[in-house]
Amino acid sequence: MFSIVFPGQGSQKIGMVKEFYEKYDLVKRIFKDADEILNIPITKIIFEGPENKLNLTENTQPAIFLASFCIFEIIKKEFGYDFKKFKYFAGHSLGEYSALACMGAISFEDTIKILQKRGKLMQEAVPSGEGAMLAVLGIDSKELKKILDENKEKYECFIANDNSKLQVVVSGLKKDINLLSDDLNNKKIKNLKLNVSAPFHCKYMKSASEKMASHIKDLKMNELEKPIISNVTANEIISPQEIKLLLISQIEKKVRWLECVEFMINNGVENFVEIGPGKVLSGLIKRINKDVNVNSINSEDDIKILIND
Repeated sequence: MFSIVFPGQGSQKIGMVKEFYEKYDLVKRIFKDADEILNIPITKIIFEGPENKLNLTENTQPAIFLASFCIFEIIKKEFGYDFKKFKYFAGHSLGEYSALACMGAISFEDTIKILQKRGKLMQEAVPSGEGAMLAVLGIDSKELKKILDENKEKYECFIANDNSKLQVVVSGLKKDINLLSDDLNNKKIKNLKLNVSAPFHCKYMKSASEKMASHIKDLKMNELEKPIISNVTANEIISPQEIKLLLISQIEKKVRWLECVEFMINNGVENFVEIGPGKVLSGLIKRINKDVNVNSINSEDDIKILIND
């Protein structure tokens, strides 16, 4: 049984999908459409940078989706690969939008526009430089939550992404994240500050969630042929109305990626295909369960391996 997964923020890099862009007119057309829809030179930003411009959330989110969508379209249209055998589609945070677009539930134009809006509102939810996120390695979310609960008078931080058994991401104001990091260092618990300037997937995103609500409710969404796994519920969803409500709450809710992957495995999935820049999700999935098969698709060679498996 197969599942297809799409990455979220943090997987972007300068030059992603350039191999496909240079070889396929299909990709050139999609990039041209993206430039016109967004009214910014997203093609130039992706291929030339600068990195700080690509890393602006309002650029990052449509850029990662654009890269993922192009790879999916190449696999499907140029290589004739049949995704009908896939049981589930899933994505990490903005990756849920990539999943919905590739399933045909949302149009390409609507998806890239709403991700630009989503990124802008998430960035604006907290003044620039005041928010931060921290990856905590080597302990699980229960152990980390215990530390947060014991120190709630000292700092207020929130579990934003429960990514794998030994990788949890925390959001908060920079001053609180710094205090948490100091505590973790004293406990010899490895942690790493992420290159973001806003605390995603926590209560500080409430204004972004509220402002996005009307945009998501107005989104034209077709009936789904396959279930999508929601980050919020870690369960399969097929109702467009329910998906819209979850996409609204997803902005400030924890990404339950560990549980999403475990749900798919417990329901018969043995093969995962990650479509999009980087191999972040592939690494997380293998850490969750080393016995499943994972393919990361970033190049034409990767596609050939997938097709010949």
